[in-house]
Amino acid sequence: MKKDSKKNGSAKERKPAPEKPVVKSPCSKAELDTYRGWLLERRNALSGNVTKMEDEALRRSRQDATGDLSSMPIHMADMGSDTFEQDFTLGLIENEEAELGAIEEALERIGEGTYGVCEECLKPIPKERLKAIPHAALCLDCKRKEEGEGGR
Repeated sequence: MKKDSKKNGSAKERKPAPEKPVVKSPCSKAELDTYRGWLLERRNALSGNVTKMEDEALRRSRQDATGDLSSMPIHMADMGSDTFEQDFTLGLIENEEAELGAIEEALERIGEGTYGVCEECLKPIPKERLKAIPHAALCLDCKRKEEGEGGR
């Protein structure tokens, strides 16, 4: 019996997409040291903020937070306000943890020698963008595409 060549052709394993070439950082050693300093400074500040917010939002009861020592029942509106504040704080924590992750990735790129190169198009990220957002992994055009803004 002959095997159907169409079946064999579709059963072939697909080749993985070729890896992008590694492009070295366009930044000088002095610039990399400056960016590393900014990133470490921001990481330390965010780490302290996240810990403080977690303590306030997750580990403290309403009584501890307000110093309310009475045993009077809490009004529903107060409970709603407390819940809103806790949700808001948890959202801030989530945002700051995402930024911490981006900072760690930027520090890794500095160590690998690829900092300042857009991860999508492999072109240098403008220094103005890196000064504004030292953990940026994408150039502005690629970031706009990622966010669905296109060329607006």
